[in-house]
Amino acid sequence: MRKKLVQLLLIPFLLFYAFPVEAAEKEVKWEEEVIYFIMVDRFNNGDTSNDFTVNTNDPYAYHGGDIKGITEKLDYIKDLGATTIWLTPIFANEKKGYHGYWTEDFYEVEEHFGTLEDFKTLVKKAHEKDMKVILDLVVNHTGYKHPWLIDLDKEDWFHEKEDIFNWDSQKEVENGWLFGLPDLNHENDEVKNYLLDMATWWIEETDIDGYRLDTVKHVPKWFWEEFSAAVKSVKEDFFLLGEVWHDDPTYVADYNKTGIQSFVDYPYYNEISTIFAEPNKSLDGLFRVWKRNEYYYDNPYILGNFVDNHDNVRFVRKAIQKGEDPETRLKLAMTYLYTSPGIPVIYQGTEIAMDGGEDPDNRRMMDFSVQSPIKEHIAKLAEIRRSYPSLTKGDFQLVYEEAGMAVFKRTIDDETTIIAINNTTDPQRVEVTEEHLQGDMQLTGLLLGDTVRSKNNKYEIELDAETAEIFVLEEKTSNYNLYLYILIPILGLIGFTMLIRHKRKSN
Repeated sequence: MRKKLVQLLLIPFLLFYAFPVEAAEKEVKWEEEVIYFIMVDRFNNGDTSNDFTVNTNDPYAYHGGDIKGITEKLDYIKDLGATTIWLTPIFANEKKGYHGYWTEDFYEVEEHFGTLEDFKTLVKKAHEKDMKVILDLVVNHTGYKHPWLIDLDKEDWFHEKEDIFNWDSQKEVENGWLFGLPDLNHENDEVKNYLLDMATWWIEETDIDGYRLDTVKHVPKWFWEEFSAAVKSVKEDFFLLGEVWHDDPTYVADYNKTGIQSFVDYPYYNEISTIFAEPNKSLDGLFRVWKRNEYYYDNPYILGNFVDNHDNVRFVRKAIQKGEDPETRLKLAMTYLYTSPGIPVIYQGTEIAMDGGEDPDNRRMMDFSVQSPIKEHIAKLAEIRRSYPSLTKGDFQLVYEEAGMAVFKRTIDDETTIIAINNTTDPQRVEVTEEHLQGDMQLTGLLLGDTVRSKNNKYEIELDAETAEIFVLEEKTSNYNLYLYILIPILGLIGFTMLIRHKRKSN
């Protein structure tokens, strides 16, 4: 445990003096990943030659973001601690389909975004940095004016045009035209085979690592079974992250049986975005989400957890509407996001506390000039999460909760971490007994640097209002030893600097 503390203290120095090494092949453990979610058109403009019809004053038009722009920012994303990037669809879209969800050609890259070679380069560069790439894929529908709609040979490639009126009818949900978008007829073998061939082609051609599957509940489960088998026959560890937009975990988890390993967790989102938008709200609801997930899912540790996405009002707006300081509230939400079971998914702009209302206001162009303490907070959380396996694989227990002051415990093997979150407007003190933690040890703070030593086999955790701390349980150290741990690397750096200066003077 002491070794880990020293390693954590050395992080600032290692970041400055690290050298790139070739990534070794290793088993993919998705619970260890951190996903950075990018809306391609609204991220970074790396190639102005494809900026035709761009109008940054029109929220429904293309704004100039492209694939080269993402490649340019891979180091930025990696410095945040993200290990995987998820991109909105890059397929050729019809007019004003800046978001990528109105497919016009499943085999072509949208010309506003670049070329197939640009995308291959992005994937290659990401892999060189030991980062994975997930591509958003829509197989439920096409764009409003897809060429197949006027192709007489493809009249039966779509379901009959009908809106969805009864959302409790699975038949309507699967066959209706969502928002009037032409609904593909998966029962047609030609359609099914086309989509399966297309999905495997992109893996073989570009070496992507996963798909985020859009509108999963609008496609029959039997199709997803065949789809899952097809893509995993190409790449065994290929990751499928499904979007089943539903509040009932039993409904969502049923799609787990189709071979889709993971889902963006909307029940989790509903709780975290509500609870942390304002203080003095209990965290019990979040823990109940976990207990349900633990019961229903094959592997709840790889569900995609998020506080922001491109379909909902941004978290910052919710905090502002409550009259709260958004950065204070966002720090607490991020702390829970990175320490609770599941894969953290960060939507571009969350790291700079970006504001945004309903679609398309929640899809503003990323602004890299903005400096925010949230960025540093997220990077630090990612490093802590990476350093302590209990935060990715450990069990999850609620030790204490009262009116917004909560203490969680995570344990794996001989490692125990404690997450203390004060979601109240008053300072709080919580006593944790040997019923939950081994006595005669100490809790060493990883965020704020607090140390809590046991007294009579009890630990008194104190937190200021609207703050949080992550502790690791370890053997007691004297203050003298702790100062040495901090001082040694600093003295080493000072000594190295003085040696360089002495050599320069000698020359």
